[in-house]
Amino acid sequence: MSTALPPIPPHDERAAGPDLLQLGAAEDEPCLRADAARNRAKLLDAAARLIAEHGADGVTMEAVAAAAQVGKGTVFRRFGDRTGLLTALLDHSERKFQAAFLGGPPPLGPGAAPVERLHAFGRALLRRTVEELDLQLAAEPSPDRRFSVPARRVLHGHIALLLRQAVPEADCELLAHTLMAQLNPALVHHLVRQCQMPVERLEANWTDLVARVTGTR
Repeated sequence: MSTALPPIPPHDERAAGPDLLQLGAAEDEPCLRADAARNRAKLLDAAARLIAEHGADGVTMEAVAAAAQVGKGTVFRRFGDRTGLLTALLDHSERKFQAAFLGGPPPLGPGAAPVERLHAFGRALLRRTVEELDLQLAAEPSPDRRFSVPARRVLHGHIALLLRQAVPEADCELLAHTLMAQLNPALVHHLVRQCQMPVERLEANWTDLVARVTGTR
């Protein structure tokens, strides 16, 4: 019996508001009071700064409260625990990135040719991964869930959609997995941190790979 997951339906990218997937609980963001929304954004910004400066391991609820200049109880009430905070932070980043490639300006968003959008997508995701590498690694799913979590499926589905437009004769479902492998946070960590490769080299390689795959060199 096949255990393959059903494909995610294609997005109508020209719709007024793209339907963004989230990692956290559904009640995390909607219907927040204005002051609660401001506090949440302030805490997430503080957590992001701490991760950029000290890595994910250096982020504690106490440190976030101090950086945001709020009481520790505020952080616990908003996110529950450290795992909830990291999940909310990654969800916040994921939402912004999805909004950019589903409904933002071209070439990342709709309006550019599919190959041009593939180039822009990979470069943008590489930069995002490098900027929040510790957070991405801390939130990396276990092997049995790595390819089935909603956010990963959205990224894969977007690449597959662009490939179907650019090279409709190819097995775009599998080819999208091949391209996604080049953007994996663990590989980016190895190349950037351990091999000391500049991110510009990874971006150039992505551009070359997309060109070879789509026959547009």
